[in-house]
Amino acid sequence: MTSYPSNIEGMIITPMEIVSVTGGDVLHGLKLDDPGYVGFGEAYFSTVNTGVIKAWKRHRKMTMNIVVPYGCVRFVIYNDRETDPTQHSFQQVVLSRDNYFRLTVPPMVWMGFEGLGVNENILLNISDIKHSPDEVDRLTINEIDFDWKV
Repeated sequence: MTSYPSNIEGMIITPMEIVSVTGGDVLHGLKLDDPGYVGFGEAYFSTVNTGVIKAWKRHRKMTMNIVVPYGCVRFVIYNDRETDPTQHSFQQVVLSRDNYFRLTVPPMVWMGFEGLGVNENILLNISDIKHSPDEVDRLTINEIDFDWKV
C-alpha cells in the first residue's frame, strides 16, 4: 500500500480500499502491516455536525489513525514542534467515503476538524494507546492563527 507524502513530519496519508459486496460494502480501516500502525490501544468513533469546528487538540503520546466512513470531514493539522524541520507547517486533508484515506497523526501536533457533510459526519480513530485526558492539550479555536473560512 502506497502512502502519500505530507508536509508535516510523521503524518501519513494512506489510500484505503472499499470492497463492494452485495448488500453492503466493506471499508478497510487499519491492518497491523499498514503504514502508521504502531500498536493498538483503542478504537472510538466521534461525530461532528455540519459546519461545526472542533479545534484545537493535541495528544502528547497518542498516534491517531483516522478514517471517515460516513459524511465528510476537513482536518487541519498544525505542527509547532520546535525541533522539527516542518515546524509552523499546516496541512489540510478532507476525508470522506469518496476520498477514502486514512490519516495518521503523530503525537505532539495540533489537530482541528470541521464537519462538511450534509448530515452527521462520523470519524473513526484507531489509536495506539487508550485515551487518557492526562496526555491531551487543548487550545481554543483562536489560539492558533488559521482561517477556517478558506
